[in-house]
Amino acid sequence: MFRGSLRTLSLLLITGVLSWSFAQGTLIIAQGTDPTNLDPSLSTDSPSATVSSHIFETLFELTPEGTIEPWLASGYTVSADGLTWTFDIRQGVTFHDGTPLTANEVKASLDRFIDPDNAYTFRFLLTRISEVNVLDTYTVEVKLASQFAPLLAHLTHSSTAIVMTGLDLDETPVGTGPFEFVSWERGQRVDLKRYEGYWAEKPGIEGLRFLAVPESTTRMALVETGEAHVSVRVPPQDIARLNANPNVTVENVSSVRTIYIYFNNTMEPMNDPRVRQAINYAVNKEDIAEFVLGGAVRVSDAPVSPGVFGYTPVGNYDYDPERARALLAEAGYPDGFSTTLYSPNGRYLQDIQISEAIQSQLAEVGIDATIETLEWAAYLAKTNVPAEENEVPLAMLGWGTVTGDADYGLFALFHTSQHVPDGSNRSFYSNSVVDALLDEARSNPDPAVREQLYADAMQIIWDEAAWLFLHSETQLVAVRDNVEGLVIHPTERYLAHKVSLR
Repeated sequence: MFRGSLRTLSLLLITGVLSWSFAQGTLIIAQGTDPTNLDPSLSTDSPSATVSSHIFETLFELTPEGTIEPWLASGYTVSADGLTWTFDIRQGVTFHDGTPLTANEVKASLDRFIDPDNAYTFRFLLTRISEVNVLDTYTVEVKLASQFAPLLAHLTHSSTAIVMTGLDLDETPVGTGPFEFVSWERGQRVDLKRYEGYWAEKPGIEGLRFLAVPESTTRMALVETGEAHVSVRVPPQDIARLNANPNVTVENVSSVRTIYIYFNNTMEPMNDPRVRQAINYAVNKEDIAEFVLGGAVRVSDAPVSPGVFGYTPVGNYDYDPERARALLAEAGYPDGFSTTLYSPNGRYLQDIQISEAIQSQLAEVGIDATIETLEWAAYLAKTNVPAEENEVPLAMLGWGTVTGDADYGLFALFHTSQHVPDGSNRSFYSNSVVDALLDEARSNPDPAVREQLYADAMQIIWDEAAWLFLHSETQLVAVRDNVEGLVIHPTERYLAHKVSLR
């Protein structure tokens, strides 16, 4: 079976790919990073969500086409005032330990998620819920403190998945999904097996393995030699070679992920909007898109990507190093300054290469940026520190608006209430007008009004250069041709629910 270099063989022996389960119908996906957590309520990144989405399920699903469909909820009704939502829970569903899914489990799971004592990062998704009641065995009533337009969209988010409470879900992840947990060798692999009691159509594979392989060359070698079926984040320069392999196809699928470098708005000199604007003018995003990313991305013209409800283009920061120098001088830095740029390595498409290109371009306007990188979980922890203790002046991250609604892409990252560690606003950006616009957009049920509110908020965020705006990421995924039914979801999850192997 094995065809490949000794280096690849060594890696495979370490990770355990060369196991009998592979021959027995196990799909192997090589991701760039290991999950940070298997408890969906604690997971804040797509690699973790990809794994947990096979174990756990949500009340509603966002389809690849962008529509919201009932899932563990089979239907719902809404009161005239929009404050009471009644959900019918799908019957015949069981958890992996055989426990039937009823309204009691749904209530317990939702109560766990909204409990402020648990302090989940994504708790903001459902904070408008004031009360959850069981009406009968398969009916749950959810009461809202005020109208909440994106409620159904938020109930598609993987962190709101229905879980069995009372367990350490990171160690014993028990859900209702098509696969059940087998083992997790941290830093190396996660193994799942098909759940034979699954309520819907069962997967056509017996098992599923996720490998943590940060090095892109190794990931590509795995799919080329057949030791993995799927490898994510294909470097653009490798596309032609992989497509020339008669057994491999590189899929190019759009995503709702925006890549950016955030500024610590509380730290000098990043707290000066002129410095933030200067950095935006100093970076040639078009060149990075073309030469570093092979044209496989779309340069950002808004804080969220196209395909998200509420998106509208709000401007450009054209490459203009002279203007950058002038703004730096105006801000009191005529000779530039030194700083540290934190960058992941292997998490996003060509992430470290992008950071190196930015480092070079910043040097041209007098900004000396030293690149620092960490293992992914440590990286997230380093950037998740309160402002008074935070030592990160600027760092690369990506954000997928995985609910399809701009509330998730804007409220989470720019509202004052969401400063880390309570939320995901790592830039500590704060603007009272933006806060008011985002609050109103959450409550107003009129889609046209919401779109205008988001446009107004995004224009302020853009003009104040809250981030170094980069691009919307395209998913380049290498897939063996014997794989059928893999869904490369715009939310940057790779879903094997209907996969079979030829």
